[in-house]
Amino acid sequence: MGKKSDIELIVGGLRKDKRLPEQTREIKMKVGNIVSANGSAEVSFGNTIALSSVHGPRELFPRHLQESQTGILRVRYNMAPFSVDDRKSPGPDRRSVEISKVIRLALEPAIFLDDYPKVTVDGFVEVIQADGSTRVTGINALSLALASAGIPMKDLVTACSVGKINGTLIVDLNGEEDNNSESDVAVAIMPTSNLVTLLQMDGVLTKEELMHLLDLAKKTCKDIHEMQRNVLLEKYKGEE
Repeated sequence: MGKKSDIELIVGGLRKDKRLPEQTREIKMKVGNIVSANGSAEVSFGNTIALSSVHGPRELFPRHLQESQTGILRVRYNMAPFSVDDRKSPGPDRRSVEISKVIRLALEPAIFLDDYPKVTVDGFVEVIQADGSTRVTGINALSLALASAGIPMKDLVTACSVGKINGTLIVDLNGEEDNNSESDVAVAIMPTSNLVTLLQMDGVLTKEELMHLLDLAKKTCKDIHEMQRNVLLEKYKGEE
């Protein structure tokens, strides 16, 4: 990652999966699929699939963890052992702990946690199939799950990956592109206010390349945001 690849991933202006550089994979979303949760969602970007559930708001124990003026968001991200070709060891590891924190920090600015002093909102992201861009897929899924749980939010948080392969700037990296990219960037925004809540980069880009990728990410996130809104509207119109 972050090194020039000898693998030709763009030929004749098309990526190996026949996408244009600025084209996402097929995106699918649904909400309410986990009945034991207060809110839940499933989001897929191509072959990457993330399930998310939200439990709470509920009183936080032990009490010494409580914040008297605000609630807290706790996030656990995990990749199932069968989600990748080489079986992943079960249980938490350093990468999953890091991504759990990244997802939490991306979502916290959108949630009115001050409305829930001394309580916790617990969010779980389980990647059941991994083919690149798992953290941004998880952010989209957990954002939908929070909304479906009725957690008060300023806006949905929408995320995508952008990057550079074979000297070309691209959107929505799959697993092979992620592993052989010159650079990859995870971006999350609150589309209504255009507030960036996550900007995480590996590799090297010029300032001009980074700004162009950020513009591409914002445009892509606005399209994803429309899909998020539509899936929530369809869900709750159907329950009227």
